Amino acid sequence: MDRHRTRRGTRGSLLAVAAAGALLLTACGAGEDHANGPNYSKGLPAPSQARGDGPTSSATAPSSGHLSTFALDVDTASYGYARRTLADGGRPDPATVRPEEFVNSFRQDYRTPEHNGFTVTVDGARTSRPDWSLVRVGLTTRPADGTERPPAALTFVIDVSGSMDEPGRLDLAKKSLDTLTDRLRDDDSVAIVTFSEHAERVLPMTRLGGHRTEIHRAVDRLRALYSTNLGEGVETGYATAVEGLRKDATNRVVLISDALANDGETAPDAILRRIDGDRREYGITLFGVGVGSDYGDKLMERLADKGDGHTAYVSDTATATDVFCRQLPQNIDLVARDAKAQVTFDPHTVAEFRLIGYQDRRVADEDFRNDRVDGGEIGPGHTVTALYAVRTNPGTDGHLATATVRWLDPDTRTPHENTGSMETAALHDSVWSASPRFQVTAVAAYFADALAGGEYGIPAAPSLTALQARAKALARVTEDKDVADLSTAIGEAARL
Repeated sequence: MDRHRTRRGTRGSLLAVAAAGALLLTACGAGEDHANGPNYSKGLPAPSQARGDGPTSSATAPSSGHLSTFALDVDTASYGYARRTLADGGRPDPATVRPEEFVNSFRQDYRTPEHNGFTVTVDGARTSRPDWSLVRVGLTTRPADGTERPPAALTFVIDVSGSMDEPGRLDLAKKSLDTLTDRLRDDDSVAIVTFSEHAERVLPMTRLGGHRTEIHRAVDRLRALYSTNLGEGVETGYATAVEGLRKDATNRVVLISDALANDGETAPDAILRRIDGDRREYGITLFGVGVGSDYGDKLMERLADKGDGHTAYVSDTATATDVFCRQLPQNIDLVARDAKAQVTFDPHTVAEFRLIGYQDRRVADEDFRNDRVDGGEIGPGHTVTALYAVRTNPGTDGHLATATVRWLDPDTRTPHENTGSMETAALHDSVWSASPRFQVTAVAAYFADALAGGEYGIPAAPSLTALQARAKALARVTEDKDVADLSTAIGEAARL
């Protein structure tokens, strides 16, 4: 393991704001358990039960070589939005289903590094399809100890368009901002920009110490207005972040929106160009928080990718608590910049393989060690999971795969690497006899594949009814509410 040091409806009164914030704050202190397009309502396609030797989708065509390279990603918005859509009685547009975001929504059982950097875990299990296995590559960083992190300079860019007046949008955002304001440190800074038909700077970059009441009042005054000029909001937000830029701090834009741009600049590429320049010159990263039953998933995802950041989706108080009490603080500090993974499969034992998901995060194999090519930005306590469908050569055994993670120190830009590997003998006899957390990974991936109409072609896919039973049993074994929620979502899908 690399032992180099790497650091990395709207409330009408302030009283209601404070009460809602206090409620969330209590939840934060109690612990951490816890898509563009039409609404598809005709029911889910049944997952394929006979796929021959494996998937044939052009989106998941087998690799021509024995290398697989991708940028690390910890987004979870796709899964959160799918859960919201299913709970509302519809099903998500298959184009918004990204299996890696389903998988990365759950806690894992990887070894935590003793020092800064990553541990690399490679494990796998055989499926009922002859010669096909699922292989999991897990990367994790050490959690922050809570005593030291750089100060944060956070610019909140808040959608106050008319669509945000729907319950569970602006009101939830305001509660969350109140909670976060109470939790941030005195040496942290906050700025607030709102946008409707035009963008407005509500609060310049302001230190928390001695100014929390001022910030709470600014939040309380937020009201939903008219159309959605997201482009101007993003531009003004980044300009505000640049103006309030703090050296030796984590400078981040937090975009809270349903991402349904309908005024001003609506072309994604033009909006993205505004982000890219400030990201490159000043190192300002983006955290996108999606809200609303109608949600511009693809635009928010592209914005976050271009802004070297992450996305999450908030649908209720519980998910807001998780995003603003756990995920956002986890993203204040960085331990790795431009992190990439490369998995090498042994041609002696492996006939073909497919990376399940990460379509938008693929990197050319030859650019793995090209540090000018963007990777992912990773904070303390993050885990990244990649799942592969692997067909082994009949009758062979020995080395199966080696996974390498490469990242840059966030301060010095010094590159570091770490590796992990596995042998065919280490494959479990069945997916359903592997560790409970491996099984949760498999269930989440199979569920995403079913929602996407079998697009990812994961071999030996169970029916949704069987998947729900697996998830329900795993929820009991792991005592994990998130896995119980997964079982509920699968059941909702099965009934469509």
